Amino acid sequence: MMRKLAALISLLLTVACSGGYTFTGGDVGDAKTISVATFPNYAELFQPNLSLTLTESVRDIFVQQTRLDLVPRDGDMQIEGEIIEYKVDPVNAQADATIAQNRLTISVQVRFTNTLDETKNYDKRFSRYREFDASQNLTDVEEALIAEINQELAENILNAAIANW
Repeated sequence: MMRKLAALISLLLTVACSGGYTFTGGDVGDAKTISVATFPNYAELFQPNLSLTLTESVRDIFVQQTRLDLVPRDGDMQIEGEIIEYKVDPVNAQADATIAQNRLTISVQVRFTNTLDETKNYDKRFSRYREFDASQNLTDVEEALIAEINQELAENILNAAIANW
């Protein structure tokens, strides 16, 4: 019984890792490489590390969840874009006119080019946010919030590029 189970798992892993399919349910087709340009930060409210951390999140998710090799430029698949919004807004006002929570929002404009299949290309805006207690100082929670938002943005960019559902 254990041999059959091990053989089945081995077969499933072989099938899942071969061809253009990934564990995310996406299809990279015949692409072998991906290049992700640094996302410059053009947001009005400037966060110095955001460009680097967002770019690394996007690179990491493609390397971890696809069989694509990361190259510095001219990949079979190419991602470029810019950070266009980084803002904090008050939300959830209380009865006494005080603010209960704030919302950190990050938006990016992304251009995806698939040099092997132009029908997959896109130019899209992605936006994600996290709310935090208004009694907290942004600098105390900013790093963790940015990491969470960057992960979601990277997932959205990946799914838009390779998802087939």
